[in-house]
Amino acid sequence: MTQSQLRQAMSKLNGERNVKMVFQGYDEPLHVANAFLVPEEEDTLVKLTDGRKEYAVDAERVIWIEIG
Repeated sequence: MTQSQLRQAMSKLNGERNVKMVFQGYDEPLHVANAFLVPEEEDTLVKLTDGRKEYAVDAERVIWIEIG
């Protein structure tokens, strides 16, 4: 998955939905409650936040995403 595709898939995250992501090479999924997609910054990284922490996501390692 490219960064652009991942950003598009998560574009409607507005703090009302939870995200679970599984990454290639990791057994434990990443859970982000009340997730927001951080607007694109100079570093161009795809980032999620729950309002307390930011999570930088390696788009190429994402196996699947659950948004609910």
